[in-house]
Amino acid sequence: MIVALSLLAYAVVLAGAGPRLLQAGSWADRAPRLAIAAWQALTTAIISSVVLAGIALTFPTVQVSNDLAALLHSCVMAIQAHYASPGGAAAGATGAVLALAVLGRAIWCLAAALSGAARERARHAEALDLVATAGPRTGIIVLDAAEAAVYCLPGRRQRTVVTTGALQALGEDQLDAVLAHEHAHLAERHDLILGMARAMAAAFPAVPAFRSAAAETARLIELRADDAAAERAGRLTLAGALLAVASGRHGHAVPAAALAAGGSGAGARIRRLIPPRSPLGRARTTAGSLSLALLLALPVLVLGGPAAAAAGHAVCPTAADGTGIEVSVR
Repeated sequence: MIVALSLLAYAVVLAGAGPRLLQAGSWADRAPRLAIAAWQALTTAIISSVVLAGIALTFPTVQVSNDLAALLHSCVMAIQAHYASPGGAAAGATGAVLALAVLGRAIWCLAAALSGAARERARHAEALDLVATAGPRTGIIVLDAAEAAVYCLPGRRQRTVVTTGALQALGEDQLDAVLAHEHAHLAERHDLILGMARAMAAAFPAVPAFRSAAAETARLIELRADDAAAERAGRLTLAGALLAVASGRHGHAVPAAALAAGGSGAGARIRRLIPPRSPLGRARTTAGSLSLALLLALPVLVLGGPAAAAAGHAVCPTAADGTGIEVSVR
């Protein structure tokens, strides 16, 4: 019970304080890739903590420091001792329902979101096959539309779409810049990252942390793609290109499942590109990465404890009559 309550408390603290900590200061704009990983880690840690709390209630067989060993070895007699009492049986059933409900809901919504986006992209790709033409460069197709838009369709049939309005509005260097932006989206599979964040927000709408994660992830993947494009084409060139493709309305040209260069928060992104880049620094990036690893590892450590302590701890019978069994139900 102590382990389960500790894990649930950890999830509550992360859900409450995590978004405020991640949104404090300007570090995320300086290191969008690390910030994306941080929001992913926060979401994963909250869900895994609740699921592991349910498991701890279902299989509370040994002392806190040896839970993982007992769970792995599944000492049948220790589990029977726990479920012999009405309170133990109720706790075990509650834990099983909690773990299965949270994990099942997360998996179901993730699968539904990704499959729905894939179907929408497939429908749009079929329409493009009918109306789009080959572009002036390899890997792009041209859509006849007055609106200046550049976007990509991730998935098995990756496509980068440029409207005729964008070709007229962009110079050669600017076109290179927005194409590099879209290539970064495709290469780093930002569609999957954003799909996961939005799926968790839809799965657990009562948790504000997941809504913040979805909104911030949508913003940060654009910043990350901007940084990748700026490395190839230059920051000011990219800023001018974004200004050109963000000035028009994209409601009819860009499908919802696509990732567009002139998308989320274009104005703020353009202002960010004007001054020279100020990276976070290797030391702070390393410290942040280690913090994320600890954030994810802590729930497992709380549930498992040191395996070495469990090695010499007798949790199962040593004789046929059960003599020597040590069961400590928590």
